[in-house]
Parts: sequence; C-alpha cells; structure tokens
Amino acid sequence: MSKSKNRTYKPNETKKLKLSRKRWAIVTLPLLGTLIGLIAVVVNQSAAQATDIVVYKSPSCGCCKKWVSHLEKNGYSIEVHNQYDMSPIKAEYDVPRRLQSCHTAKVGDYVIEGHVPADEIDRLLKEKPQITGLAVPGMPMGSPGMEGPRKDAYDVLSFTKNGKTTVYANR
Repeated sequence: MSKSKNRTYKPNETKKLKLSRKRWAIVTLPLLGTLIGLIAVVVNQSAAQATDIVVYKSPSCGCCKKWVSHLEKNGYSIEVHNQYDMSPIKAEYDVPRRLQSCHTAKVGDYVIEGHVPADEIDRLLKEKPQITGLAVPGMPMGSPGMEGPRKDAYDVLSFTKNGKTTVYANR
C-alpha cells in the first residue's frame, strides 16, 4: 500500500515564485516582441484596407457626389470637403488650367482631377509613376459620375508639376 502525503496549507499562505532577471527576460521578451509585431500588423492592415482619398468639390455638384459614390463602391474611404471656390485648391495642387474639371482629389502623393475611374487610380497607386497626378479634363459623358444616355470616348491624362501631360489611358 502506498502512503499518500497529506500537506496542509494554511489559508493565505502562497508559494513565492522567484525569477532571476535572466529568466524574467527569457519569459517576457518574446511576449513583448509578439505584442509589438501584432500592433505593427494591425496598423499596416488598417492603412492598407482604407486608402483615403480627400475630395474637394462644390456642395451643389451632383456629378461630384456620383463620382465619390463610384470611388466608395470600389473600396476607397473618402473624406469630402465642400468648397465654393475651387481655384485655391487647384493652384495648391498644381493642376494645369487646361486640365481642370469640377472636383479635385488627393490620394497619397497624387492629385486626381475630374472624373478619373477608380481602376485607373488603382493602377496609379500600384505603379507609382513619377507624376503629379491624373486628370480627366471637362466632364465627358460616360465617365464615372457622368453616366447618361451616351458614352463618349475620353482620355485619362497624367500630368507633372511643370505642366507636361501624357495619355495614361484611353476610355
């Protein structure tokens, strides 16, 4: 027969666990590293999930509202600023006069002028060309926000600070 040892603990009596500094570091440093890594992942994911586009537009412009909806439907997070006078915004972002349209937007380091389709903004952000931005001059029928009874052909233009333009896409 085996004898069992019965120990009686007094209430409020606890064993004290002594950890040396070395053991404490061995236990806590990996946990701290994991926590920092998780925080970095969460921050990066939230930045990647919501590409913010800041849009400056007239408060009464219906096509601008439709263009904002087009961007939202394509996964963009939009911050809208209603402006009665768009000239200062266009000047601040170096939008050439001949390319100006009804609204101006900023996404990352790029300027978006007019009814630029979301897929071209996606391409811009993926390719990261050395340009100031993209523009769809005027208000072509059939462009995002300008849907209607017909669809006109139009160009999406890239532009630089010095005013150089090239065709980025044909639509």
